[in-house]
Amino acid sequence: MPSRDPHLAAARIVQDAGGELVGRTRLQKIAFLTQLAGFGDEFAFEYRHYGPYSEELAQAMEIAVVLGPVVEEERVADWGGRYSIYTVAGSDNDSDQDRKNFIQEAKRIDAVELELAATAAYFYVIEGIGDKVEGNPWEETRRRKPSKATGQRLDRAFRAYEELRKMKTLSPLPYISIG
Repeated sequence: MPSRDPHLAAARIVQDAGGELVGRTRLQKIAFLTQLAGFGDEFAFEYRHYGPYSEELAQAMEIAVVLGPVVEEERVADWGGRYSIYTVAGSDNDSDQDRKNFIQEAKRIDAVELELAATAAYFYVIEGIGDKVEGNPWEETRRRKPSKATGQRLDRAFRAYEELRKMKTLSPLPYISIG
């Protein structure tokens, strides 16, 4: 049952990810794709530099850390930036198994490829690129994220998104042609 308390909804994402989730960006992209798959609608998303972003989700996670049940450990990355590791103790037997499976599969996707896939989905669903507006969401993703959409990354992001599309969800993820 979806929570009406945003901080509990944020914590549930971590819980459904197996109790641990690494990275704020990963949290945002998984939450966006999870909602796109019909597993909730707690957070509104907009486009930012790293793709779909919800200020509501960011604030809810801060509250979940302050009030519990989420523990956040900040670390310094090899390149000097900071990242968060979110953990939640215990299990939620009431959680939807299909939702858990979806979140855990999304968690396994490389962080940059997850960002690219979520961004293409955002362009298609929210901005209508390739659906109502001329263009291709994957090419728009490549255009806006040239340093990340290098080599075969965009192709791998497309394949990862396609794997998520095969999963049992409440709302099927839309097919987004890569070319």
